[in-house]
This record gives sequence, structure tokens and C-alpha cells, in this order.
Amino acid sequence: MSNQPSLNDYIEDISDLITSSLLEIFPSNWDVPSNLKESMTYSLLAGGKRLRPLLVITACEALGGRREVAIEAACSVEMVHTYSLIHDDLPAMDDDDYRRGKLTNHKVYGEAMAILAGDGLLTHAFFSLAQIARKHGIPSDRVLAIVEDLAEMAGPRGMVGGQVADMEGEQGLTSISQLEYIHTHKTSDLFIFSLIAGGRIAGADEAKITALRSFGHHIGLAFQIQDDILDLIGDEAKLGKKTQSDVKQDKVTYPYFIGLDESKLEVARLTHEAKRVIIEAGFPHPERLLEIADYLVNRDH
Repeated sequence: MSNQPSLNDYIEDISDLITSSLLEIFPSNWDVPSNLKESMTYSLLAGGKRLRPLLVITACEALGGRREVAIEAACSVEMVHTYSLIHDDLPAMDDDDYRRGKLTNHKVYGEAMAILAGDGLLTHAFFSLAQIARKHGIPSDRVLAIVEDLAEMAGPRGMVGGQVADMEGEQGLTSISQLEYIHTHKTSDLFIFSLIAGGRIAGADEAKITALRSFGHHIGLAFQIQDDILDLIGDEAKLGKKTQSDVKQDKVTYPYFIGLDESKLEVARLTHEAKRVIIEAGFPHPERLLEIADYLVNRDH
């Protein structure tokens, strides 16, 4: 990969591509209330690492697909992720004032508009997925599978279910399996969706899709455990939010159950397993996926 850009340049290129695509995500001929569009755009463009779009495009390219064909799917998962953050920050949920170093959506636009902005982003994500077939001619059965995947993994069995379990868990988790359920569905499911969406766009067979599911499960769980670790020992300036928030809210985390050192070892184990799956599956171009697995768990914010 000597002629390839560095991983940081690769990530930055995709982040820039997604940001520019999100600027044009709503058709120009649509009559959308200006405050609603401004509220949606505020959170969509509030920064962030664009990890889920990165996974869509990297999985697609790992199987020989073109990133241009994966843009709509990448934008759709970013819209779903952003909607979830807007709603998570609301007073009825986590009651956060800041996200990525900026005021949360409801602090700027009010609670009602923040709720509606989240609703709008979630709904528009499915419009965006439909464009994969319309713009790029991807077979409708593949696009239908992607739509079905997102509905499953963002909905009651997936991310929303994980959020409910997290909310109820604040009343007292008693086992690490309960915590793993929360992390799996709050975080891993959208990672899995991103990877298999990229795989489906590139025409992956079921064996490759299965490998991408396993990879997403492992790195998603590792990513969330790393979040738990950073909440304890991270740098607030880099994180863009207060640390020790889990402790202050009496949230049960991996370090609470197994300690900081064991949590770090679990992150390393999960990452190793994720990489093993991809290597053994025989992807044509696996290098970036393997690099990203390491990047996600070595991050400090």
C-alpha cells in the first residue's frame, strides 16, 4: 500500500466527502421549514469522526466496490446516528448540554425542534437509501436488504432497544451480560449495518456478509468499552465533553465490573478477533478494514 494515502489522510478524505454530501442531502426543490432544516444541519455538521460512513465505504472498497456508489448509504447511517445523539442529549434522556464541544441541539433550538429534527433525520435516511437503486442501478433486492437491515438494527431490536436497556440499566445492572447487551445494540448494531451495507453494495456473498457482521460486532463492542475507559481517564479537551460522567451518573460500565486493566485487555482481545475474521474470510482488499480496527481502539477521543 506504499502508493496509498496514509490512514489519517484516507479517513479525512472520506470525512470531507461525507460532509460535502450531507450539505446537499435534502433536494433543493423541497420546501422544508427553514428552522427544521437549520436544526437538522446544525447537528449533522457539528463535527464528529464520521466512523459509520467510514465503515460503509471501507467495507465496499475492501470488496472491490466504488465509494461513489456507497455515499447514499454512508449518509443514511450518519443521519440515523445523528438523530440518536440529538434524542440521547434531551432532558428526558441523558440531559447533556454539550456534544462534540458544542451546545446540544435542544439547547440551541429548543426541545420540540430537537425532537422533530431527529425525526426528520431518521425518516430521510430511508429516502437516501432508495437513491442507491435510482442513481447507481444497484439491484433492488440488494437495496431492499439494506433498507431491512437498517430498520432492524436502528429499531426496537437494535439501537432503540439498546437505549431502552441503557435507560433501565441506570436503575442497577447486575451482570456484565446485561451491559454487553446495551453496548452491542447501542453501538455495535450501527457498526454492523454500516459494514454489511458497504458489503451488499459491492455484491458480497453471504460468507463475506457474515464476516462483516462478526467484525462489526467485535469492533463495536471494543469501541464502546474504550469509551467507558476514556470516560474515566480521557482528556476533556480532546473528548469535547466532561469526563467522569458515568461515575457521576452512577452508570455501570466495563471498568466498574472488571476493572480498568481488564477492560483494556478485553478491548485488545475483541480487536484481535475482529481482524482474524476478516483475514480468514479472504477479502480482496482488507488492509484498510484492519487498520481501522486498530485506529478505533487506539484513539484517545
